[in-house]
Amino acid sequence: MTTPETEPVESAEPAEDDRVGTRYRSEVEAAYRKSAASAEEPARQSQLTRGLLTGYRWALGHSAVAPVTGGTTTGAPDLGLLIAEVDAATVQLEGAEQRGVSHDHIQGVYDALAWVCGQLEQRP
Repeated sequence: MTTPETEPVESAEPAEDDRVGTRYRSEVEAAYRKSAASAEEPARQSQLTRGLLTGYRWALGHSAVAPVTGGTTTGAPDLGLLIAEVDAATVQLEGAEQRGVSHDHIQGVYDALAWVCGQLEQRP
């Protein structure tokens, strides 16, 4: 017989391994879906939105190629790799050579990954 003291307690928050960077996976997936939905509208298919999608996709482990450095990963990158990619995007935005990628695209990647890493509070 189970008493209230012996009933399993379920955590209100997902487990630590359910995180992408500092955010819960469900938050990042919701941000990805919102950006993807807006990208379906032809008038909203901007380089910024494409950059957001690229950043979220890589952070979730759906792409093996890092969006700025071009490094390869297996699965979702850890927080250290995410931060390194944010730093690389920062260098790109500050005027270093951009490998033919638009400034707006890099800005979108930066916004997505900086939010995932907890460097931005407001979700892009």
